[in-house]
Amino acid sequence: MRVAVLGSGGKDSTYASWWSQLQGWEVVCIVTVGVTGEDSMMFQLENTPVAGIQASSMGIPWLPVASKGIEEEEITDLERAICGESDSEKDFMAIWPKHFDLPSKMSLYSGKLEIDGLVSGALRSDYQKTRLELMCERIGIRSFSPIWHKKSSQHMRSLLNHGFGVVFTSVSAEGLDESWLGLNLDSDSLERLRHLSETHRFNLDGEGGEFETIVVSGPHMSGKILFDGESVWDGYRGFLKLNSCSLEGFS
Repeated sequence: MRVAVLGSGGKDSTYASWWSQLQGWEVVCIVTVGVTGEDSMMFQLENTPVAGIQASSMGIPWLPVASKGIEEEEITDLERAICGESDSEKDFMAIWPKHFDLPSKMSLYSGKLEIDGLVSGALRSDYQKTRLELMCERIGIRSFSPIWHKKSSQHMRSLLNHGFGVVFTSVSAEGLDESWLGLNLDSDSLERLRHLSETHRFNLDGEGGEFETIVVSGPHMSGKILFDGESVWDGYRGFLKLNSCSLEGFS
C-alpha cells in the first residue's frame, strides 16, 4: 500500500503518519496545505511548515500546497497538487518562513502522486472528513482516518506513551492562559488539561479548536526539531510565534 499523509505538523496528523508506517505501508510523502489567507474551514493555520521539517526527519519527501483557504476551493487546491497539477517549488516559496532553517535532508515532491490512499489525522470534524473522502473518491484512491472518534483521553495518553514530543502553540478556550504557549505535553500538563477541560467544558484533545500543537520529536522521527518563539497574547487567546525552527543535526 502506497500512501501520502496529510500533515499539518500537529499531534493528530503526526500520529497518523506514524500509524501508517506501523501498518507496513510505504509513505510516499507528507502533504501540507499552507494557508496564505486569514482563515480556513479545513486546515490548520499556524506553523504548518513544521510538517516539512518533520518529513525531513522521517526521510520522506514533502509536498507543500499553497492555498488562500477559500471554502470549497482549498480542497480543490489539495486535489490539484495530488494530481500533479501544482508547482511544489512555487508553493514552497509561498509558505516557507524565511526564519526557518532549511534541513539539508529536505526533498520536495513534484509530479503526480502515485498512491493508493491518503491518510489524515481527522478526529471528529465531519466537515473535513467528508470532503477528504469525496476528493479521494473523485481521484480513485482510498481515504484513511486512523484516529477517527478515538476517545480523547486515550488519544492524548497514547501520544505520551509512545514518545511524541508535543508542544502547545495556540490556545483559545476559557481556562487556558498564556502559560500554555510553548508548554510541553507531559503527565502533569495532561492532568491539568483534563481538569480544565472538565471544569470549562472543552475538548481534552483540542478538536474544537481549543488549542493547537506542533510535534518536535516522535518514534518515527530522526532528530529533534528545535525552535525559539514568543507569545502573542490578546488577553483571551494567543499563539506562539516561531522565530526560528530547525532540525537538530541536519540543518
